[in-house]
Amino acid sequence: MLAEDSTLLREGLVRLLAEEGHEVRAAVGNAVELLAAVEADPPDVVVADVRMPPTHTDEGLRAALEIRSRLPEVGVLVLSQYVEKRYATELLTGGAGGGADGGGGGGVGYLLKDRVAQVDEFLDALDRVGQGRTAFDPEVVRRLLVRSSHTDPLARLTPREAEVLAAMAQGHTNASVAARLHVSQSAVEKHINAIFDKLELTGRSDGYSKRVLAVLRYLDS
Repeated sequence: MLAEDSTLLREGLVRLLAEEGHEVRAAVGNAVELLAAVEADPPDVVVADVRMPPTHTDEGLRAALEIRSRLPEVGVLVLSQYVEKRYATELLTGGAGGGADGGGGGGVGYLLKDRVAQVDEFLDALDRVGQGRTAFDPEVVRRLLVRSSHTDPLARLTPREAEVLAAMAQGHTNASVAARLHVSQSAVEKHINAIFDKLELTGRSDGYSKRVLAVLRYLDS
């Protein structure tokens, strides 16, 4: 299901997804229509622009959060023109109980609109969200990782550990992280354990996995 106020982009996405074998149940131009369409016929995944009519501020994001609350089994992939930390944090923390990495519900993702033009990356993100995983834009993650406080526990991470955490935040599995960084999967697992130790994440807490908590730790910092 698509929600995008730009007719040109909306129709382009409909054609792209249809050509790739996806069924687009509805394509709408505002958040009100999106919520009504999802309520009437819940899809596997919603792709929604963050900013939509009438104010073009955060209507799409608020609709996405409402969908995550009402129908946690529905995956949500939001598109934004800019990196907006608050939106990314709200989206992930608003659905932290779901998703494969957290267990149980639909996936969640945040991509810059420029990424849509890179068709393979957009489709990969859509597939991951559809599988209940996370998919965050690399540029969003990079901006979130930029910090300077020496008291920040994330500052304890080595450059390689920061790269691994960034890939985790984008929604990649251990095997996928290993392939992207050209290292073995056992090396990735070693880095992840070091990340958990440095972020003082032990065991499980409130049903969330250490992997989700590690991502939330820096998104919320």
